[in-house]
Amino acid sequence: MSPHAIVRRRVRRPVAAGIPLAVAVALVAAGTAAAAPAKAEAAHVTRTATLGDIPLGAFSNALLPGTVTNDRGVDLGGIGSDIYPAGRKGEYWTVTDRGPNGQIKVSGTKRRTFPVPGFDPAIVKIRVSGNTVKVLDALPITTSSGKAVTGLSNQQGRDEAPYSYDAQTALSYNPNGLDTEGIVRAGDGSFWLVDEYGPSLVHVSARGKVLTRYVPKGLHLTGTDYPVVESLPTVLLHRKINRGFEGLAQLPGGDLVMALQSPLSLPDGDAGDASLNTRLLRFSTKKKAVTAEYAYRFDPVNVVDPSEDDTSELKISSVVALGGDRLLVEERTDKAARLQVVKLDRRSNILGGRYDDDTTSPSLEQLDDPAASGVPVLAKKLVVDLGTVSGVPQKIEGVARVDHDTLALANDNDFGMTDGAGAFDAQGRLVDSGIETTVVYLKLPHGI
Repeated sequence: MSPHAIVRRRVRRPVAAGIPLAVAVALVAAGTAAAAPAKAEAAHVTRTATLGDIPLGAFSNALLPGTVTNDRGVDLGGIGSDIYPAGRKGEYWTVTDRGPNGQIKVSGTKRRTFPVPGFDPAIVKIRVSGNTVKVLDALPITTSSGKAVTGLSNQQGRDEAPYSYDAQTALSYNPNGLDTEGIVRAGDGSFWLVDEYGPSLVHVSARGKVLTRYVPKGLHLTGTDYPVVESLPTVLLHRKINRGFEGLAQLPGGDLVMALQSPLSLPDGDAGDASLNTRLLRFSTKKKAVTAEYAYRFDPVNVVDPSEDDTSELKISSVVALGGDRLLVEERTDKAARLQVVKLDRRSNILGGRYDDDTTSPSLEQLDDPAASGVPVLAKKLVVDLGTVSGVPQKIEGVARVDHDTLALANDNDFGMTDGAGAFDAQGRLVDSGIETTVVYLKLPHGI
């Protein structure tokens, strides 16, 4: 069975007058927008499209038979982890993250749950057609021998311990596991992905097989069923848990830019949580090496999200190449986001300097004014505050440039999951959050 054939099997959510609820919601939203058109000089949503219900077990087993024995009522989601133009109008490559996961407190300690541990992260090709997101194709991400990489934690003592859906049973670690996020497609048809565990940069074949995983020097990740190369700066070993690489862009010449989702935990977690300074890295696909590193400074959290006062909620979730060395960078919390333009400058390269030494004090992450300490922070210019635009979903993680003045935005719906013991009913079936995977088109009055 092909994965896109499953799209026609929408079975779980109720219908009204023969119209699926998700489509009805999109139609209502479209009608509301028509009744109150956006101001000509303001950024505004011109289209909203929603992914229909696709049972996760059927989707996964169509790609790799037998990988999911019980999907616990979860539908395909998480494909908004990133979005990249596929060439044809309205078509995009997307990538799931590690799969359904949540947190449940047990005896006062949070445990990371994997309700569908057999789920394999996938590259999913979609088409935005009217108010519907259609799955055209999907590629399972596999090891050298063709097995599922899974999304399970890699290393005991470094990554969160994986547990069953109810947080009562410990699961096995898997060094092959990937928490995939950003995606770009190379000219030869292969893909590049970034991962939060390592953090790592992953080169994947046109059919989804991991060719090489590039990780920080000193990670000592063993037992993988694919090649691992320690070539990234050692300082990245201090990434915050679940906050490794999330954004990925491909520059015109083929170089890649990776964004750390959050500041490093240097010298400790408290410093990282309080910091506004994160890092972008440039990777040469020809040299297979990092060639530059840049300091990026967030705006204060209450500027990005007026409802938030916790600096640790700041994240970079998407970076998009705009031509030359210009990038569009998304700063966000789970509730709001702002898009900034930056230009990579050779004079701003800090690779191999004192701030790549984890004994440097104060660390880059501890600097309240990096420029005053001689650190060339990338200059940025605000393009749009998504929190002020009606119709933009929360938790936007994927951004793609459609044309000079239009962006496609995709949200991560977390597979409909929420945290806490109430995420599943007494039969172990998901209590769906009701948040759908949505792609919206955003019109910018002045372009970028």
